[in-house]
Amino acid sequence: MIVEEEGGGASSTTIPASGSSTGTDVSLCDHLLSLRQADIRFDNERDRRITEIAVEREKAVKIKENADQAALYLAREIQSYKDEKANALREQIFSERGTYVTREIHEALIARVESQLKPLADYVISQQGRSGGIGAV
Repeated sequence: MIVEEEGGGASSTTIPASGSSTGTDVSLCDHLLSLRQADIRFDNERDRRITEIAVEREKAVKIKENADQAALYLAREIQSYKDEKANALREQIFSERGTYVTREIHEALIARVESQLKPLADYVISQQGRSGGIGAV
């Protein structure tokens, strides 16, 4: 015979339910303790994973910062190289500026040479006409 205490609380003994096996029955206290331990293990595992993620995130941020610094350094080096080449080209252009004849001067010289050669060309043409006329007779 089972004695129940008044107060409506849970029984301190385990009464097997119909169709259950006494080998698998667990007291409510043991069951709740087991659940609590599982929750603690779960919480610890979650905390460990969150900590690992935070550590990995910090590593990734450091790697990104290093990559950004390296990219800035390379960008500065590239810009410096481009500036040096542009300055060298500018100096070359300035140094060669007096070496070449401008288009206006070139056209004036060509016109002068053509004007000097025109009388000679006219003479040659007239001589060819005379010799052509004499040879034709």
